[in-house]
Parts: sequence; C-alpha cells; structure tokens
Amino acid sequence: MNDSGVKFGTSGARGLVADMTDRVCFAYALAFLRYAAAKPGEPTFRRVAVAGDLRASSPRIVRAVCRAAEELGLEPVDCGTIPSPTVALYGLEEKIPAIMITGSHIPDDRNGIKFNLPSGEILKSDEAVLKQASVAIPEHLFDGAGMLSADAWPTQTVSDNGVAQKRYIERFQRAFPKTPLAGVRIGLYEHSAVGRDLLYELYSTLGARVTRLGRSDRFISVDTEAVREEDLQSAKAWAVGQERGLEHHPFDVIVSTDGDSDRPLLFDEHGDWIRGDVVGILVARFLLADCVVTPVSSNTALERSGWFKKIVRTKIGSPYVVEAMRQAVGQGFKRVIGYEGNGGFLTANSMLLDEDESTAPLTALPTRDPAIVHFAAICFARQHGVSLSRLADILPRRIAMSDRLQHFPPELAQRKIEELISGGPETTQLVFAVFGELSAVDLTDGVRMVFGDDIVHVRASGNAPEFRIYTESDTKERAASLLGTTMTLVDSWRRRSQNDAYPYQH
Repeated sequence: MNDSGVKFGTSGARGLVADMTDRVCFAYALAFLRYAAAKPGEPTFRRVAVAGDLRASSPRIVRAVCRAAEELGLEPVDCGTIPSPTVALYGLEEKIPAIMITGSHIPDDRNGIKFNLPSGEILKSDEAVLKQASVAIPEHLFDGAGMLSADAWPTQTVSDNGVAQKRYIERFQRAFPKTPLAGVRIGLYEHSAVGRDLLYELYSTLGARVTRLGRSDRFISVDTEAVREEDLQSAKAWAVGQERGLEHHPFDVIVSTDGDSDRPLLFDEHGDWIRGDVVGILVARFLLADCVVTPVSSNTALERSGWFKKIVRTKIGSPYVVEAMRQAVGQGFKRVIGYEGNGGFLTANSMLLDEDESTAPLTALPTRDPAIVHFAAICFARQHGVSLSRLADILPRRIAMSDRLQHFPPELAQRKIEELISGGPETTQLVFAVFGELSAVDLTDGVRMVFGDDIVHVRASGNAPEFRIYTESDTKERAASLLGTTMTLVDSWRRRSQNDAYPYQH
C-alpha cells in the first residue's frame, strides 16, 4: 500500500490507474479472499463473483482479480459489466464474496476495487485487518511493469450467464405489484453509467415510458453529490425538449446514476436536481422506516420532520452507515434504512411495500441501491397526487449544498483539519469568523460548524485528492453564499501552501 500509493478509501481500494498494476490488484484481491475465507462467521465458499464498470482500465483489473482467485483454488464467476448493487446482491444470495472493479464517480485516470464479503460490504474493522495483511506474490506471473504475463492470464473463469442482472430485476418485480410505473414518463440520462441498459429494461418492464438521453462511449465522471454544471444544464434542456434541437415529450422525472450505478441522480419534471439527502428522507418515509441511519453531513430536515422513531448520525461513508444499521437491527428495529448525501440508499430489513397488493417483500440490500430511490420517489409523489417538484414541499425547508476542490493535496487537507481540531473552538472561530459567532462544533467527520441557523462542514475526501465542503441554511441564497465563501477560503490554503516560504496563517 505504501509503495504503490493505492490505498483504502471510503469503500475499497482506490488509486491512479498507472499505480494499479496487475500485481498490486492481484495482491489486494489475494489478501481480501484469504481474509474472507478465514473470517469467523462467514460461510465456506468455492466461487467468487467479479464485475466491472465501463472504464477503459476495468477489464484488465477484472482479469488480475480473477487470476488471484484462481491462485487460491477458487472459481471466478465473471458477471460482466453490471452495477455494484447487482453483483453485491448476487454475492449475498449465493453466499460468496463479490468484488466490483470501479472508481465510482472519480475521473477515468483512477479506478478502484470494492470488496463484499458473503455477508455484505466490508466494514472499517475489516479494512483495518486487511491493511495489516501479508501476502506472498508469485512474481513469475508478472512482467517487469507489474502486468500479468500472457501465459499467466486466468483460465478457469466462468460466466454467470446474466443471472445477477436477472435476479436484480426480479427483486423489484416481486416487491412492486403489477406495473407500478405505468404511464410514468422517465428520461434516463445514461452517460457512461454501467447500469444504463439494466435500468432501461427494469423501468420499462415495470410500465414506464423510458427515453434514453446523453449516452456516451467515453467515460464521464458524474458525481451525484457535486453535480457538474453541464449535467444540471442538460437536465433543464431535456425537461423542456430543447437539447440539440430534439423534440422530446415532457418527462415526469429524469433519472441517472454515477459510474458504477450505485448512487442515484434524480431531477424533477422541470429538470431541477433533488439532492440525495432530501430524497433520502422522502424514500425513508415511503418505506415507513422506524430507524434511519445517515452521515452527519446530511440535511437536518430529517430531524425537523419528526417522522422517525430513531435517527443515527455517522461518519461519512457507507461502511459506517452499514455498521450502524446492523446495530439497529440487533436492537430490534424492523424497518431500518440508511442513506447518504450522495444519494446512496440502503435497506437492512426485508420490507412489504403494499399490504394489499404485494405478494413478496423487497428483500434487504445493505449496500447502495439507486433503483429503490427512483421507484420510491415516483411512487410517493403519485401516492400524494403531486408532481415530483412539489413532493419536497412536505419537508421542513432546509437548503443544503455541497461542492469539492479537486486536486487538493491529501496531506495538506488532513493537516488543516487536524489544526482546526487541535486548536479547538477558538481557532475554528478565528478561521471562519466571516460567518459570525460559532455556536456548536461537531467532530464526527471533519469539522462541522454551526453559526446560528447556518451550517458549514469541511472534511478531507476519503476517496480522492479532494476537499469536500457542505453548507446548510434556510434559504438557497444563503447556503450558496456560505458555500462560495468557504470554497474561496479553503482554496487559499492550497494556494498559500504552494509557496515554500508560506507560514501558516488563518
């Protein structure tokens, strides 16, 4: 890990494609599979499911992971290019490990490996053990550049023959009676999302009229938390049928996902983006959740709604959410859900969605799943007899915004956060004095500051060299102002650090 620069992020190993040689990826996969086989409580397995996204580097990394499985006498099952939740569901049902090759939303020059045990996502406790793992690498398999020699490619890989995709679709067909999306006009922004064809089939099967939009043959980095301006503009244009002069029928909703199709994007009929931590509250309400788990950065309209028996706030990242969800299930809660600001939505229990119509529950899927968000938001709006743009009006009005500073040195980001924490409220007040009097600080993940009715939250990204910023207030204008000012302030840290003579200044 130290030599290659490929390290664990929020939910797996990530790094530059140039650093993720076959040798490095082989070592990671070998360490994980040995750990999975030895971990108490996990079932015995002889196969491992492997899938990848549409990045140019993913097929090569899939090959290296499959070769690592063969090294341990396991049979690699190639599930093809399918979404992260699809291969995760397959692994859960087959009781085998599932490995997804994806960099999610980060640029194409980077990639990653997501690990799922037979029982579900790896947690931070698993990650801590893996970081200390020691593996013997058979060097004869690799050339001088760390790539698999042609005669060392995997030979025992078998196909899942589309079973993983079929089961994912059937999961929703069983849980949603008849054709719940009948008559709904969906615009599907496909870009380079690996789930674009699966979602088209799924929504069409359930009755929707689906129009494909924005398909791309090159990989596009779509972040569902810091949505690109061009994507916001495209959604607006598609909503009124003006994109490139094409004539589209109006849409009831425009949907999309990130690169590995585990995080949803949702735009209303006007093409306005509905943030993940807003739609997450609505979907939780639709599912009648009795316990909601979400990171500390999510919109505080959750608490103000008064809808839920128990709310748990965690660090940012699905492993933290999954762990807290498991604890809630152990405490006896029957409808436990989790969601993140990036839209990621997880279910810990199987849930019957319609007491009168459903013949089977929606089975639990404790990993990010975009389709349930798209479905539930649409169905909840129809249930209330309103358009999607009006649905959020039932929530207390709190506007949250977020953005990121890319190419931000990770060491600098971590040092600045540590300086704020070690300096205490006095230092934090001094650095962010422009926002007024500091009334509270939360150090659950980074530094989350409260200034009266305003919230400013800063943290170093766990996935990429980025600095993340979140703001919240009662109006869009104030939240935007907080965000812009914080972005400028944090960027000044980077600019000053580039001067060798720069002494730390607030």
